[in-house]
Amino acid sequence: MTGTRTGTSARAMTAGALMLGWITLLWVLEGIDTATGQALDTYGITPREPAELLDIVPAAFLHSGWEHVASNTVPLLILGFIAALGGIRRFAAVVLTVIVVSGLGVWLTAPPHTVTLGASGVVFGLFGYLLVRGFVDRRPLDIVVGVVIAAVYGSLLWGVLPTDSGISWQGHLFGLAGGVGAAFAFRRPRRNPRPVPPAFTV
Repeated sequence: MTGTRTGTSARAMTAGALMLGWITLLWVLEGIDTATGQALDTYGITPREPAELLDIVPAAFLHSGWEHVASNTVPLLILGFIAALGGIRRFAAVVLTVIVVSGLGVWLTAPPHTVTLGASGVVFGLFGYLLVRGFVDRRPLDIVVGVVIAAVYGSLLWGVLPTDSGISWQGHLFGLAGGVGAAFAFRRPRRNPRPVPPAFTV
């Protein structure tokens, strides 16, 4: 029991440190962007320009103002922490998948002459991942976590609809799809049942 508690505590501390470091990075980058007159905004995604494919990853760490980064901070911190509790390597693979799928979706479908940046695609991806992970892995506790997250953050789903011209619903939609896909791509292998010893008759 002690070993299990120690392992859980270590995972929680690692997940917490990772997410606090990530959030700190986002705010530092926004500070640099503000101090340089939004010079970092050039790393946002402009659709259907081949050179902009290189900006898919950095765009997920940049924002268009303090209000923008603030709006992503709390959901990213909470959803990221819960997802990271399942293991840092798996978490990193999920986040990278979400960033790439969301970024490619924006690059392919966003309106011309726009620049898209922000971590909201990752937020939607983590939401989708946690929503279905328990069902994919067949883990009752994770199913309960997914239900709770759906109850608390279910309103996020409105963000995949084109209701506001200033918000990238494309990034939200493809981020959500990337998170759901990652739950299947990185599902936990199922343990083989113990072999039944052969029966002998005499």
